[in-house]
Amino acid sequence: MAIGPGRYDALATHVREVTKAKGVLLIVIGGEHGDGFSAQLPMEHTLMIPDILRRVADSIERDGPAATGQGSA
Repeated sequence: MAIGPGRYDALATHVREVTKAKGVLLIVIGGEHGDGFSAQLPMEHTLMIPDILRRVADSIERDGPAATGQGSA
């Protein structure tokens, strides 16, 4: 687990404050400062991240073929 602020921590803080969220997990791919992530979450929510990411991955895999026009035949 990464400890301390990530390279996109200031942006994560902005998103959390603007959305009035309890926490934020920000993943950046190909950003100005390279790839990275920042997480600002209470511990009880941090422990939920693996399950949330699994559900997101499942959704992406399920929707992927339709999004690329390669739906199952």
